[in-house]
Amino acid sequence: MNWSISFEPLVSWPLFGLLFVPLLLLALVGLWFRQRGSALRFIALLALAAALLNPVFLAEEREALKSVVALIVDRSQSQDIGDRAKQTDEALAGLQQRLARFKQFDVRVVEAGKSEAADERTETRLFSALEGTFRDVPPSRIGGAIMITDGEVHDAPAGAPEFNAPLHALITGNEHEKDRRIRFENAPRFGLVGKPLDMTYRVISTEGDGAPVDVRVSVNGEQVSVERATVGQPMKLSVTIPNAGRNIVQLGIDREPGELTDANNRAIALVDGIRENLRVLLVSGEPHAGERTWRNLLKSDASVDLVHFTILRPPEKQDGTPINELSLIAFPTRELFVEKIKDFDLIIFDRYQHRDVLPILYYDYISEYVEKGGALLIAAGPEYAGENSIARTPLNAALPAMPTGEVVDKAFYPRLTDLGQRHPVTRGLDGSASEPPHWSRWFRTIGVKNPEGEVVMKGADDRPLLLLDRKGEGRVGMLLSDQGWLWARGFEGGGPHVQLYRRIAHWLMKEPELEEERLTADGRGMMLEIRRQTMSDDPGPAQVITPSGKAVTVKLEKSEPGIFTGSLQTSEIGLYQIGNGDLTALAHVGPINAPEFSDVVSTEDRLKAPAEATGGSVRRLAPSSTLGNLAGGVALPSIVPVRSSAAASGDDWIGLRTTDDSTLKAVSRVPLFGGFLGLGLLLLAIGSMWYREGR
Repeated sequence: MNWSISFEPLVSWPLFGLLFVPLLLLALVGLWFRQRGSALRFIALLALAAALLNPVFLAEEREALKSVVALIVDRSQSQDIGDRAKQTDEALAGLQQRLARFKQFDVRVVEAGKSEAADERTETRLFSALEGTFRDVPPSRIGGAIMITDGEVHDAPAGAPEFNAPLHALITGNEHEKDRRIRFENAPRFGLVGKPLDMTYRVISTEGDGAPVDVRVSVNGEQVSVERATVGQPMKLSVTIPNAGRNIVQLGIDREPGELTDANNRAIALVDGIRENLRVLLVSGEPHAGERTWRNLLKSDASVDLVHFTILRPPEKQDGTPINELSLIAFPTRELFVEKIKDFDLIIFDRYQHRDVLPILYYDYISEYVEKGGALLIAAGPEYAGENSIARTPLNAALPAMPTGEVVDKAFYPRLTDLGQRHPVTRGLDGSASEPPHWSRWFRTIGVKNPEGEVVMKGADDRPLLLLDRKGEGRVGMLLSDQGWLWARGFEGGGPHVQLYRRIAHWLMKEPELEEERLTADGRGMMLEIRRQTMSDDPGPAQVITPSGKAVTVKLEKSEPGIFTGSLQTSEIGLYQIGNGDLTALAHVGPINAPEFSDVVSTEDRLKAPAEATGGSVRRLAPSSTLGNLAGGVALPSIVPVRSSAAASGDDWIGLRTTDDSTLKAVSRVPLFGGFLGLGLLLLAIGSMWYREGR
């Protein structure tokens, strides 16, 4: 109980002063001159003043508040190394038991490092968790904080934290731990496909520089070399980027005997492969309305170097004009089709027919070019059905369909076949979802028989319109109409000619995104997303191998024709291996080379400065410690409540501050001049004064 006296005046203070100051002066003058009855007059005046001031006796009933103590438990992935998790659990149980003995402490247990957010799992942020714990606590009620961690804390301040209370850290792990890790020093984000890319890396060991170690270099899961690295020294590395798009370069070293973990014995670099300009040879058999459609499209693509020839004057037109006066440039047939044919990524014959411009032997070279990995596109017109068709040359070995000699001049809407709805070249073409398709009509189809490969678009009377085929290591495409320019000119609203033509060209040049059978995966946050591109109706589930070696099956569900997707909520940061049928893929979940694994050796250094700045301490939990009392398999210090000005740590104890704060529960109020007692005292004082004045 707290006792006090309070005044509750019956009149305002100005009025009280106006009335009593003159009377008080008169009473004091009477006392000074020792007039008769002055003492009684002074006492009566004081009694009247006390009555008007209305003194009240207060008795407060208060309840003491508890100090808030934060118990921060590190549950990051580095705590799973060795017996750290066991030490953490034993220390947590022991501290909770000891803190429960003290009624003046409000203990708040917070487990940090288990968030699903990737950015909160890649770093150990204990001070962020501590700040959130004390956010609603007044500074005077903060009793202190105890952290159970391996010491690898990535948000530790350089000095004192933002609270005035002891901070104690109990370090898991053991002294003199041994570990070796590898990291990239310089890893460019981009590289040219098929060209060497220079990188640097370093192998680091807690034992300092040592003997050279073997470093395995893998690109997209395939080992490409084994390098010899000197521990502690920056090493140069040159790798060749095989594919356009995302490539994963991985470095790995063997686990050393006695090493803490091999989780950081791997380093990852993601490199986006960029193709050098693709070289395309476009040969137009004659000028026609759609000739410039292909040219404009290919010229607008910054990644394409185009060589375009148009046959302006066929050899059979003998009018006596010298050839050097007709040709804008001589057609270098031998240079293009013999000497430099391998330099081209794609050859396009646009309404081309055999007229002895190319020697018959050169068609064999073109067929051989396709068999060995080249790409050929036939943009067919009526010439393909005629007597001079290139199908009547040795090139026929590379063609997916032979002409019937029929040219169908009939209006039709180009439509996707069932295969075309799933094929990446034609899947989802703008306007293809409606019936009829939301694009203009064409008016000519070239008839073919016994088509090979995949018919992805059909024309008049459901005849093949677009064929895609593989020949040996190369690819061949055949567009059996010369009316695509109608889309480019906006006839009847036009159509997606840019989208279609570009996809055809890039599929022929083996763009990975346009492969019919493709498995890709990507990490978004802590979610692994899997995408299967296929021509089949059901590719089956995907098999995932986590960084720790655990196998997981992920069901793939159809999201659109030819596309199946699946996802897996993960808890591990690292490289995942995904398989489906004969296809495999790699994906990295979480930030590359996360700080959580960059250094996993337990340490006291990072928390020493903030702990000492608050009067706290840092000590190890290992049983080999000579301080504290054993609780299970760890050595825990004793806990002592201390005042705010007292020391907060000792050799075998840690202190937590108590608070003087309290809450008011009830107030007892007794007016001293209230009721008949106050009236009686006042009348007695005035009556005594009156009696004395009457004598």
